[in-house]
Amino acid sequence: MSHTREEIDHHVRTYIRVFVTLMVMTVLTVAVAKFKLAHFWAIAIALGIASFKGSLVAGFFMHLKTERRIIFAFLILTAVLFIFLMALPTLVAFDPIEVTHES
Repeated sequence: MSHTREEIDHHVRTYIRVFVTLMVMTVLTVAVAKFKLAHFWAIAIALGIASFKGSLVAGFFMHLKTERRIIFAFLILTAVLFIFLMALPTLVAFDPIEVTHES
């Protein structure tokens, strides 16, 4: 794989921007923790910041930003299995075959 100098510089600039953004979000997390917020708001803000930081790490450093087809395939598979697992108790409750236990 032969990359030009411009392509490499572009990737390095992108990684530096993501790194700076992660550092700013970390400082923001610490700053928000210093405020005396209600537990709900403190948790909601912390989870929002953590989700954003996690998506940056997964998207850029783990190169998932370019893997759209496989991510959507796994997302659809996960949704189908989730729906099946949620429906399973209902399907079992209406099972027409009854098992009788004789003592």
